[in-house]
Amino acid sequence: MTSNTLKQNIIASYASQIYVVLVGILVLPFYISIMGAEAYGLIGFFAMLQAMFAILDLGLTPTISRETARYNAGAHSANVYKQLYRTLTAIFLTVAFLGGGCLFFLSNFIADKWLNIQELSTYEVVYSLRIMAMSIALRWMTGLYRGVVTGSEQLVWLSCFNVLIATLRFLLIFPVLWVWGATPMVFFSYQLLIALLEFSGLYMKANKLLPNLSPIQKMEMTWSLKPIKPYLSFALSIALTSSIWVLVTQTDKFIMSYILSLENYGYFTLAVLVAGGIMMIASPISGAIMPRMANLEAQGKREKLIQIYRNSTQLITTLAGTISILLVVFAEHILFVWTGDKVIVNAAAPTLKFYAAGYGLIAVGAFPYYLQYALGSLKLHVIGSLLFVLLLFPALWFATNIYGMVGAGYAWFGVNLIYFVFWTGVVHSKLIPGLHLKWFFVDFLKLLLLPICVALVCSFLFVVSGKLIILFQLIIFGALVLVSSVVSSCYLRRILILKVKRL
Repeated sequence: MTSNTLKQNIIASYASQIYVVLVGILVLPFYISIMGAEAYGLIGFFAMLQAMFAILDLGLTPTISRETARYNAGAHSANVYKQLYRTLTAIFLTVAFLGGGCLFFLSNFIADKWLNIQELSTYEVVYSLRIMAMSIALRWMTGLYRGVVTGSEQLVWLSCFNVLIATLRFLLIFPVLWVWGATPMVFFSYQLLIALLEFSGLYMKANKLLPNLSPIQKMEMTWSLKPIKPYLSFALSIALTSSIWVLVTQTDKFIMSYILSLENYGYFTLAVLVAGGIMMIASPISGAIMPRMANLEAQGKREKLIQIYRNSTQLITTLAGTISILLVVFAEHILFVWTGDKVIVNAAAPTLKFYAAGYGLIAVGAFPYYLQYALGSLKLHVIGSLLFVLLLFPALWFATNIYGMVGAGYAWFGVNLIYFVFWTGVVHSKLIPGLHLKWFFVDFLKLLLLPICVALVCSFLFVVSGKLIILFQLIIFGALVLVSSVVSSCYLRRILILKVKRL
């Protein structure tokens, strides 16, 4: 794979991810206005359940992605790779039926004992929960096929497909609600239809990318767990850290779904979703570079791997860092332009600021994990994740008891800052000695100092007026912050100069 193809994959991934994120976030106020806050609370609960369901992945999606990349690099024979895929398919199907089935049969209990329903009928909620169970099982199954497509580095196709599904899921739902009624039952029935379409498209694409075996090779293949045994250590390491990550990022939402009324839970998830968008912006880079780095490591090209690692760090710091800075400095203005509701602004802005800062650190702090993934050893990541949890849970308990909901933001940001400053250095020193100081100061910190100063100056110049004036200022100031970050990056500045010279 050439460097131009890698750039195309990254650009395509970013373009589609930005579209998906923006569409998914921008439509949320319309959901609330059309369906009501309590119905949107069910949508937030649906999103949380999908994230919690990821615990059942058991590290298998990253495993098939990594081994697909290794197969394309010549590390596996077609027969060995196809046998691994077949075994993972059986595991995915089993877990989908068990996980989705449990959620389906627990729907009555969740509606009666867990969610605090006020206006919606129990029948509506139970029906919606059962449709959620089927949709989640289908969407989770697509992880196997996404892993094949990603490992094959077919990210341009995947990006276009994601744009299509996002358009169907987020935009075409409005005429459906207008024709058949703006109710949770209609909303989730339509989501099930889109989940089925997404599953079918990814299934067909993944099967086209699989190697063709001779009739004799097909006859030799059996249903057995033996092919996955060599990868169990790697897969279980990912499974453990993924489970910890899901628990860390979703526990607060899970608890709030029990404590808050379904209406207030809708407002809470709305605010947290804005900050979580930072991670969605960062994910295309990881999807593009992780199989590429694994491929380079399999070929013994360590220097090229480090170059991609550092350049990608600067790119993520610039993009995710810019969004994080803007959300921290202009949280109230962004929420007002987005929702037009001052009640939501006053309640959510303080928490949003700290969650945005924390997610910004996570977006860059995930890079040592990408490095360990490429090298095939996740021991340090497991240890670091456990230490993170041991710090976060008591910090959350202490802070929320004293400061309330905003205390969760204090704890989230504080623990992420400690983890980022100290643990990334430990990982780098163990895996690639001499890398950390360059990575921390040149690829990260240097790119944030000027943008932070620019954002603070802009905040003093901000004029509070109507929505359009506020939006115009946010666009101008956001562009200034982004440009200041780009010129602070030696990698992006070099690309910019080359583009200007060509013009």
